Amino acid sequence: MTSDVHLSRAVARGVIAAMAMTGMRTVTRGLGLIKRPPPEQIAEETVPGLMALIPRNLRDEAVELAHWTYGGIGAVAYELLPGRVRRLVWAGPLYGLATWAFFEAALAPLLGLRHVQEATLVERAAFAADHALYGVVVASSPWPHEPNGRRS
Repeated sequence: MTSDVHLSRAVARGVIAAMAMTGMRTVTRGLGLIKRPPPEQIAEETVPGLMALIPRNLRDEAVELAHWTYGGIGAVAYELLPGRVRRLVWAGPLYGLATWAFFEAALAPLLGLRHVQEATLVERAAFAADHALYGVVVASSPWPHEPNGRRS
C-alpha cells in the first residue's frame, strides 16, 4: 500500500521532473529544434479564455505552474504502479515515453492541437527525449534511506 508520505515524495519528484523538462526545452528551443513546447500550445489553443483572465505579465508563469502540477500528478500515477514494475531499470524512461505517446495519441487530438500533425521528426524526437528525462527523474530514488530507492 502506498502511504501519503510516498505520494508526497512522488509529487515532489514529478514537479522536479517537469522542471527538468523545462530546462531541456529551453535548450532544444534555443537550438531551433522545437518551435513551441506543448504547455504553451495548450494554453494558446485550448484555454485562451482562461489565459485572458491571467495578467499578461504572469501568463508564462501560470503555464509553467500548470505544467509542474501535471508533472506531479503524473508522478503519483507512476508511484501507484506495482513495485515489481517500478523496480525495472527502464520503467521510468518507458513511463515518460508512454506519457508522451498518450498525449500525442489521445489528448492532443481531443484538445484539437494542430502541432501534433505539424510536428517534425526532430520536434517529436526532442519531445520524446524530454519525456524520457521526466521518467528518469520520476523513477529516481525517493530518499537515500530507502534501499535502492524502492519499496517491495
